[in-house]
Amino acid sequence: MENTNKKMKYPLNTRIAVLCGGMSNEREVSLRSGSNVFEALQRLGYTNSILIDVDEEIAEMLHDNEVQVAYNALHGKYGEDGCIQGLLEMLKIEYTGCGVFSSAVCMNKEITKNILRNHGDIPLLKSELIRKGDKPEEKISGLKFPIMIKPVSEGSSIGMYKVNVKEDFQKSYEKSLTIGQDIMAEEYAEGISVTVGVLEEENKLFATEILELRPKNEWYDYEAKYTKGMTEFILPAEISKEQTEQVKRIAVKACEYCGCKGVSRVDFIISEGIPYVLEINTSPGMTDISDLPAQSKVMGISYDELVLLILNNAGLNR
Repeated sequence: MENTNKKMKYPLNTRIAVLCGGMSNEREVSLRSGSNVFEALQRLGYTNSILIDVDEEIAEMLHDNEVQVAYNALHGKYGEDGCIQGLLEMLKIEYTGCGVFSSAVCMNKEITKNILRNHGDIPLLKSELIRKGDKPEEKISGLKFPIMIKPVSEGSSIGMYKVNVKEDFQKSYEKSLTIGQDIMAEEYAEGISVTVGVLEEENKLFATEILELRPKNEWYDYEAKYTKGMTEFILPAEISKEQTEQVKRIAVKACEYCGCKGVSRVDFIISEGIPYVLEINTSPGMTDISDLPAQSKVMGISYDELVLLILNNAGLNR
C-alpha cells in the first residue's frame, strides 16, 4: 500500500466536521472515537476541523459551520444505518465511510445475511429472524442450542445474549426485546473469533491484518470489547497462511456484495476450519482500544495515516 502521507485529497484549510456522539446506544464509544479522530486531523494539519456532538439540530449545525466534509465517527442508530448518510447526500456534503445503501443494509444483520446468502460463497451460521407478532418458540424450533440472541440493528453486542438451553430462551429473548423489536436467533459455534478491517485505496478494497480475539468472558460481549484487559488481542491471528488468505478474501467479497466503501470491518467465527461471517460493521470504532487502528498499525499504517486514508476516500453518491 502506498504511504498515505504522500497525498491529501482535501486542502489543509478544508472545513471538516468530525461527527460523533449522537443518539444511539453506542454514544459513549462514538464520543471516544470522534475525539481521537479530531486530534489526528489536527496533527495532520487540518486545523480548520471541528468536533460536533450530533443531535436533532445537526443539519443546522452543518450549515452554520459551513462544513465541506464530514468525517463520520458515529456508531449505531442514525449514524451507521444510512440516516446521517442520507442527510449529508441531501446537503451535498462529502463524507467518509459507507453510503446510504450499504450502511442501511449492514446495520440490519438479517438483510446482510440474506444478501450474502444469495451469492452462495459466503459461509453463514444458521439463523432465524423473529419479528414482533411471531411465535418465538416456533421460529427457533429448527435451531440447535446453544444459540445467540441479538437485535438485528444494534452494534457493540448491546442486547445480545448466549442461551445455552431452550428453557432459558424466553428470558433472554425478552431482555433483547428491550433494545430492538426484530431479533435474530443464531446457532452458536465454538471456535476462533477473528475480525478483519476492509479499507479502500484508489477505488479498490483491501483487507487489513486479521485480529484474533480471546475474551476473558465466555464470548466477545460489550464488557470484553470496551474494557482494557478483558480481551487478549493476537495480531496477526494465529491461524494458517491458507486460512488467513481465505478470511481476507471472504471479508473483501462480503463488503463488495453489500456495496461497502471507504472503511468497514468484518467479524468471523472460525469453527471446524470454516470462517463464518457474523456481521459487517460499516463504522468501526476508532478508540484507543478499537480493532481497526490496531490491525492497521501492524501493517505499518499509523493512526493518523489511517484517518487520512479514510478521509481521502470520502465522497458523495456512495
